[in-house]
Amino acid sequence: MALSGIFTRERLRLIKKIVFFGILFAGIALILYTLYLGVAAKIRFAGKKWELPARIYARPLEIYPGMTLKPEMLAQELDLMRYRRVGRLDAPGSYSRFKDIFTLHTRPFRFEDGDEPARKIRITFRNGKISALKEMTSGAAPGLVRIDPALIGSFYPTHNEDRLWVKFKDISPLIKQAVLAIEDRDFYTHHGVKPTAILRALIVNLREGRTVQGGSTLTQQLVKNLFLTHQQTLRRKFDEAIMALSLELFYEKDRIFEAYLNEVYMGQDGKRAIHGFGMASRFYFNRSLTDLRSHEIALLVGLLKGPSTYDPRRFPERALQRRNLVLKVMKAEGLLRSDEAEKAMRSRLGAVSDPPSGTTKFPAFLDLVRRNLLIEYKEEDLRTEGLRIFTAFDPRIQLAVEKSVAARLASLESQRKLASGKLEAAAIVTSPGGNEVLALAGARKPGAYGFNRALDARRPIGSLIKPAVYLTALQYPEQYNLITPLDDSVIRVKGGKDGGDWVPQNYDRRYHGLVPLYSALAHSYNVATVRLGMEMGLENVFATLHQLGVEREFAPYPSALLGTVPMSVTEVAQMYQTLASGGFYSPIRAIHAVYQPDGTPLQRYPLSVRENVEPGAVYLLGKALQAVVAEGTGRALQNMLPRNMGVAGKTGTSNDLRDSWFAGFTGDHLAVVWVGRDDNKPCGLTGASGALRVWGDFMSRIPNAPLRVSQPENIRWVIVDPDTGYQTDESCPGAISIPFIAGSEPKEAVACDSAGRMYRKQPTPGVQKKQNENLLDWLKDLF
Repeated sequence: MALSGIFTRERLRLIKKIVFFGILFAGIALILYTLYLGVAAKIRFAGKKWELPARIYARPLEIYPGMTLKPEMLAQELDLMRYRRVGRLDAPGSYSRFKDIFTLHTRPFRFEDGDEPARKIRITFRNGKISALKEMTSGAAPGLVRIDPALIGSFYPTHNEDRLWVKFKDISPLIKQAVLAIEDRDFYTHHGVKPTAILRALIVNLREGRTVQGGSTLTQQLVKNLFLTHQQTLRRKFDEAIMALSLELFYEKDRIFEAYLNEVYMGQDGKRAIHGFGMASRFYFNRSLTDLRSHEIALLVGLLKGPSTYDPRRFPERALQRRNLVLKVMKAEGLLRSDEAEKAMRSRLGAVSDPPSGTTKFPAFLDLVRRNLLIEYKEEDLRTEGLRIFTAFDPRIQLAVEKSVAARLASLESQRKLASGKLEAAAIVTSPGGNEVLALAGARKPGAYGFNRALDARRPIGSLIKPAVYLTALQYPEQYNLITPLDDSVIRVKGGKDGGDWVPQNYDRRYHGLVPLYSALAHSYNVATVRLGMEMGLENVFATLHQLGVEREFAPYPSALLGTVPMSVTEVAQMYQTLASGGFYSPIRAIHAVYQPDGTPLQRYPLSVRENVEPGAVYLLGKALQAVVAEGTGRALQNMLPRNMGVAGKTGTSNDLRDSWFAGFTGDHLAVVWVGRDDNKPCGLTGASGALRVWGDFMSRIPNAPLRVSQPENIRWVIVDPDTGYQTDESCPGAISIPFIAGSEPKEAVACDSAGRMYRKQPTPGVQKKQNENLLDWLKDLF
């Protein structure tokens, strides 16, 4: 059939119509799709919210003349704060050291109460203390210098992108100019797309048979990173171009450039992706963006072409070539003088070998911070809002705790012939007055992730509960005082867990007859404690526990008086905090304040205090807890800490030696330590032979103020004969001075020749009266 027969006039008209309407519909669809892309890009960029991880800071290091601080401890903390030790100070965040003299260039920092500029400070040590501070610029001698706090962790977004947002005005002109010179020198003149650049790249790539050159502008690169995939397709390139044109139409160039500088991918740290120049500056050089030198800027700009290919740690030769190429361009563009560029090209790459890790070294403490924050914030807020969280965390104390736990547990295992790694531990250190958490160890191994024993492990606390029993009694001063005789003879208690009688035993399997109240606590006599607790009533003892801050409810078994109740390390710390602060309860805190990225305060956590227990009774108990360390079960501390420290504390051991506890406080630190096994098998340690050793070890590594128990107004000191409890003359043999709550002091008096000849209450027949001469001698000195 001839073609003229096929393409009749009518058919040709029909084909033309189909083609016309096809093109028309395709054109309309293309226009609609283009409009859709443009509007979508505008809306999504306007609503774009860069996800910034929350950053958690330790307390700022404040130093002053007279401060007890060893040079090694300062060096250790500066290392944790990622200050660089150099021969000559070159930028904020560096220090030099000559023997016991440090010269420090601090970083500027926005503290809770305002901005602190960078300063050059000379610090001189003498005899374990800071002897002088000198400001190098002015020559002034400041009374106090505050150093920017260590960043101890972050809460990353779920996609693990880490960035440090930097405002456009805070980015140096040299960085901006170098980026434009290398990536898009016509950025401020084009409209988002450069057809000539795309065509040139297309020709080069076709010639090479592979992609060797890109023709994308900064705006196109930003669009690709924000909204599109990295697939090399015509569809993606079309979308990219349309969306780039849209951004250029609706937004200023500086805003687009700012977004690019903060969004661009700059490297990888394990699962953590490094985005933006701000974080890259920290990651590669441990410097702020404002402190970068020209060769460091050139290296970062060079990484834009391929962060993995030019990784300066993995491929230093490639990175060097790329950096020097950038420096040559900067020189050609007039951004650097010739001599500057030549000098920069001779410089080493300068990337730090140990980049700031994306994982925290202190996961147990960050776990506590996170749990506290989740009471008021959503998990998403912690990972995206860029919150700045200031805590009470003290790196020096934390490191001391970690070192002591690791060393002491290894030693205990060796001594007890336990398999290596069997023992576990948890510890907390707080400030007694403010109840702020200064350090937290959730496991034996420093930096271990996983089960947080300090927060989640609840183990029987043994004799740590006894202070609550004695405090209950001392709140009835008309009946009980420190030398009230307690009967430590055999006792049978009805209502044991199995329904039968319960016959408690002392640890030494002996009975001690009548013993002064404080002595029963100092030596942790179980029988005397149970008898006293039953006299007071279980409900009253539990009420005292609640007064001390323990929120948990316990089953009313008499064995609870000997600590069969389970608690966590943090719960015990809360309980002893109320004792250490004279009966004033304050909730345990890990956080000082929460700020937005721009410094706007969001939340503060001020100290709240409530008087929960009569201070006079707590004062008497505090003296008895000092007796625990001076003469009782905690006396091993006398060989680990200065005797004048006046430590108050209590040992705790659970049944079958499964749990070893010690809780105690000095003038400025309260700490609780637990040692045991995860499988709940006996560890063979008492409180004194296990946890106390760890406690004393790390307390000996940190500065401590002696404990001076504040005396309430209602305390009266009276000279008494300890055997009779009557007043006597201070010249009488054995007379001692004892504190009483006003009104409860003895009214009767006994002459010297009668003192010591009678006892207020005869011991139960068949038991041995304890000879307490040494203890009373000590009591005389202490009181």
